[in-house]
Amino acid sequence: MFLARLFSIESWKRWLWTIVRLTLIAGLSFVILYPILQKISTAIKHQTDLYSPIVIWIPETFTLDNFRNAIEIMDYWETLLNTFGLSAMTTILTALSCAFAGYGFARLKFKGSNLLFAGVILTILVPPTTILIPIYLNLKDFTLMGIVPLLTGKPVNLLNSYWPFILTSLTANSLKAGLYIFIFRQFFRGIPKEVEEAAYIDGAGVGTTFTRIMLPNAIPAIITTTLFSFVWQWNDSFFTTTYLTSSKVMSTQLSSLPYNLAIELSGGDASKADPFYLSMVQDTGILLAILPLIIIYLFVQRYFVESIERTGIVG
Repeated sequence: MFLARLFSIESWKRWLWTIVRLTLIAGLSFVILYPILQKISTAIKHQTDLYSPIVIWIPETFTLDNFRNAIEIMDYWETLLNTFGLSAMTTILTALSCAFAGYGFARLKFKGSNLLFAGVILTILVPPTTILIPIYLNLKDFTLMGIVPLLTGKPVNLLNSYWPFILTSLTANSLKAGLYIFIFRQFFRGIPKEVEEAAYIDGAGVGTTFTRIMLPNAIPAIITTTLFSFVWQWNDSFFTTTYLTSSKVMSTQLSSLPYNLAIELSGGDASKADPFYLSMVQDTGILLAILPLIIIYLFVQRYFVESIERTGIVG
């Protein structure tokens, strides 16, 4: 009797925990998916549905005009190609430079290395807005420690070009680079030193050991950092709108989408345009902007999860 009673109590505890777990998962899933579902519902609504009190999720009049207007105003296909090129370029350069830096902090001990790594951690903690003005002025009048004015007679303005992204990526100082260096450092520290010592005995130098032994073994860390870097660069609006004011990339096109659409619809007077309809088209533009990332994630999510488990992010 006692055993049956105990079994019944344990059974009820398992059922209760299952219900609580399902409730939490459903709630978190709804919180995450709600903005996307709302944007999908808004994107297929007609303008008249905005003022219908009975329309909440399912529109009375289905239309694709919002997609057509967003694609036309954003020059979507050219913008998509430019954004992909910029994100891919910065991702590759950032992964390489951060791998070098992470390997140096993990294996090459020198005087002041701990202090330098503390500076790397500081770049993760310090908000980027606090150093924006010095970086902006440096890029506006780029001198490369006085070498450029010595050769050309004046500094070079690197703004409104891809050079700020190239230089910051090459020097492991791009968006979230401190986190990538930390990931590589943790991963390289987990590789046995005997692997490198065997390479040194065979006559390999530090560079050869890194490129031919350590880097091929760091595939999980490379996948993690490249995916993070690509997504964050794709979604970045802070640095992109600061450095690129006229280039056709997603961030700049999304920020100017309501104004450009208002100019087109009202014949030049943006104040006459319906602000609710402009917000509707902007939501459609945001949906178009994140659609490539969703497609990419569907293909790489298995590798991404495996890489996260094998890097130093967890544990």
